[in-house]
Amino acid sequence: MQIVETVPEMKRLAATWRAEGRHVALVPTMGGLHIGQTALIRAAAAQAEIVVVATFLNPLQFAPNELMANYPQDSAADRQLCAEAGATVVFAPPVEEMYPAAYSTYVIEETLAKPLCGVSRPTHFRGVTTLTAKLLNIVQPRSVYFGQKTAPRAAVVRKMIRDLEFGAEVIVVPTVRDPDGLACGLNNRGFTPSLRQEALAIPRALTKAKEMAASGVRIPDRLIAEATHILGQQRRVRVIYIAIVNPTTMEPVREVVPGECLMVMSAWIDETRLIDCMLL
Repeated sequence: MQIVETVPEMKRLAATWRAEGRHVALVPTMGGLHIGQTALIRAAAAQAEIVVVATFLNPLQFAPNELMANYPQDSAADRQLCAEAGATVVFAPPVEEMYPAAYSTYVIEETLAKPLCGVSRPTHFRGVTTLTAKLLNIVQPRSVYFGQKTAPRAAVVRKMIRDLEFGAEVIVVPTVRDPDGLACGLNNRGFTPSLRQEALAIPRALTKAKEMAASGVRIPDRLIAEATHILGQQRRVRVIYIAIVNPTTMEPVREVVPGECLMVMSAWIDETRLIDCMLL
């Protein structure tokens, strides 16, 4: 496995692979890798000849009230996980390599990025799309991988790719969950046992909604009300949003169609923000 820290070197490798007709896959991350992200790398390695894992802590994805310094980083551990999962290259540029002095160009998706997480984090997806556009230009992948837990992010990137004619295919990999049902994520690492019990209300609410949909409930508001009730029983859980949407457009649905609707939610567990979703 190769470590690349500069844009020119990454572009040189990408040009070589393109000339050879190799299938290149991109797995964009911000480092601090966990088992859910290694599943993305393994899925990419199973389908592509070359897997590039970007481990770039993107400052554009953080709002002024969000401390980037609090984001855990362990490059040695990240690289070991990448190697074990089948990565070909870890692309780990410093901030000044991706955003040099006087950088002032941004990519903004105007529709899918506004609801859900976009309401409380209005600049977040601008950071996602700007960085992803740069990575797509640098790496020139045939496919790019996201986890289903971050379905809104995958939808925004897919729309950007389609609108700007990048040509890469977005692959969404099923969410990896711990044995107790909590979706794997970096934020889980700081939970005390009692906080983790509070957080388990999220997969419990999603599972209940899925069961209700399977039993024939087709009214989204009924499922949302039940999920809200389950989360509301936890003293340290504060709901940010719960919605049932089309997985591609992220638009709210009027009727639950089994297999074609996604329940998405976000909540604060004390001071930790979690997101999760489940196909109904």
